Amino acid sequence: ELRGNERVLEVGTGSGYQTAVLAHLAREVTTVERISALADSARARLASLGVANVTVHLAGAALGWPSGAPYNGIIVAAAAPRLPRELIDQLEIGGRLVVPIGSREQQELMKFTRTAEGFSVESFGSCRFVPLVGEGAWDEVNGA
Repeated sequence: ELRGNERVLEVGTGSGYQTAVLAHLAREVTTVERISALADSARARLASLGVANVTVHLAGAALGWPSGAPYNGIIVAAAAPRLPRELIDQLEIGGRLVVPIGSREQQELMKFTRTAEGFSVESFGSCRFVPLVGEGAWDEVNGA
């Protein structure tokens, strides 16, 4: 649903492939990655491709990138055990969060749209992603 003038947050940069696609669809992309080697290589790869509207950050303890909020859209490339309220709070009213939610073995790809009263929900079906780790998500140590 991107039109080209949005500010988007990506959680889970990985190789930077999805980041590069988002950079062509949105005005500005902020992306966070918890593995420093992946963040560094994605940053270098995006720069070598001339992608100038992306900022790559090393993820901290908090989910997302609260200091850059609010965002028009947030996409999460890892599965959460439940709706990450921390990310809904980083959306502007009318903003959308796409995130896989469920167990470590199977999830539903969900879209949450923030409203003045809370949020609306839409499901896109079953999927399977790596676990989202950090506050408000999975605990890396014991899987809880």
